[in-house]
Amino acid sequence: MLALSLPAENSGEFTPPGIGEAGIPSPWFGWDGFGRYQILVILSVILIAAFFLIASRKGSLVPGKLQFAGESAYGFVRNGIAKDVIGERDFRPFIPLLFTLFFFILVNNIYGAIPLLELPTFGHVGGAYGLALLVFFLWIGVGLKKYGLRYFKLAVVPSGVPWYLLILVVPIEIISNFLVRPMTHSLRLFATMLAGHMIVLIAGYSLEFLVNLENPFAKASSVLVVVGFLAMYMLEALIMLLQAYVFTLLSAIYIEGALHADSH
Repeated sequence: MLALSLPAENSGEFTPPGIGEAGIPSPWFGWDGFGRYQILVILSVILIAAFFLIASRKGSLVPGKLQFAGESAYGFVRNGIAKDVIGERDFRPFIPLLFTLFFFILVNNIYGAIPLLELPTFGHVGGAYGLALLVFFLWIGVGLKKYGLRYFKLAVVPSGVPWYLLILVVPIEIISNFLVRPMTHSLRLFATMLAGHMIVLIAGYSLEFLVNLENPFAKASSVLVVVGFLAMYMLEALIMLLQAYVFTLLSAIYIEGALHADSH
């Protein structure tokens, strides 16, 4: 792992990694700043497009392994998220968006599990903010297209609430729908990616620190750190998949809410 390739501290005190160590080290990649994230984002688009274009190139009634994998991936988003959440009548126009969101987030998260790379691009908050704002403006646009300006009333005035409670309920609904929702949508993705990545880095630094100590007990205890390191690595890989699913699922829920605002 990246952390194991970094020099250990010789002062006898453990120095945990900071945010600066969460990126790509210069011995492997020479660019600085946000360029590293941008290059990986562009690469993810190329990889996703190449995979699904190749998988669908020879469409046949009896699919091969690659075609089967592509169709299964598409069916998961189409049926498991878009159709189940938005509803059979309205889900089709939103399949491309949800499909793109899921696999774009998934591939960019998986970067964090690749040795020597280990950079989940959504560990930088800018990417998470960008996607959340995209979805935010989309579901508002969906509501405006269907209901016009009446959508804003439908979004903040719940049906069945007595008029004398609206002075309390309406401000809460405005804050919840138009401020808290996009913030939590983005920060959930960013925070889990960054936190999981930092935990794995700390485990890696701890292992290197213990191995380089002269104390034999410390060296022996490094075995426990290895076990914890592998467990956290696998947990982070699972979280990468779950966060792609959660972000896409919430996007579908917000779109469904805008489409059926008059029935909520």
